[in-house]
Amino acid sequence: MSTTNEIIIAPSILSADFSHLALSAQSAESAGAEYLHIDIMDGHFVPNFTFGYTMVKALRPHSSAFFDVHLMIENPDQYLGDFANAGADGITVQVEACLHLQRTLSRIKALGKRVGVALNPHTPLDFLEYVLEDIDLINVMTVNPGFGGQTFLASMLPKLTDAKRMADRSSRPILIEIDGGATLETVEAAVRAGANVLVAGSSVYGAKEGVTEAVRGLREKALATTLHTAGKA
Repeated sequence: MSTTNEIIIAPSILSADFSHLALSAQSAESAGAEYLHIDIMDGHFVPNFTFGYTMVKALRPHSSAFFDVHLMIENPDQYLGDFANAGADGITVQVEACLHLQRTLSRIKALGKRVGVALNPHTPLDFLEYVLEDIDLINVMTVNPGFGGQTFLASMLPKLTDAKRMADRSSRPILIEIDGGATLETVEAAVRAGANVLVAGSSVYGAKEGVTEAVRGLREKALATTLHTAGKA
């Protein structure tokens, strides 16, 4: 089996209005976004502090979207159960923060959650070679983590392609997610390279045309790219 051909839009609430997070979540879901990307930052692993599991728990009753919880924190194992119980549907950990990566991934799976692994721009994919069968999603960071609104790193496109090839060797479907700088200008190249989950923050919540049009525009551009690529295959 291989990576799936679906396109998933995952608005990042890091770029939403923090005083109206429930409304922000609902607006993305109403616009057709399947995932809600929730960045958890501790001020240590990354130079920013955002949310905790209590926020995830508070937000859960207001949205039926897939909660794509991304732990950019030190010692993630300590909090896996908390985020699972708070309502996370998928939990992604940073490979750089996991001393025993396979054990961490197994714990997420045992909690009944989709298993994701994220890699910072400088981190090679080799770290995933022997844990591939434990992974549901590979998050290729296309910015340096910590802040929203950054510029997409085009140098990560070959890494996306390599991630897709790696996923294609797995016996089960693995999603390829880009995290950072996803806009109408960058989505085409990212999808061509292999991405099918598009984390978009400021390009959705900061869009002048509004959340609905922003989500629709990203999806249409991504799907058109997918169809064009399939037609050339």
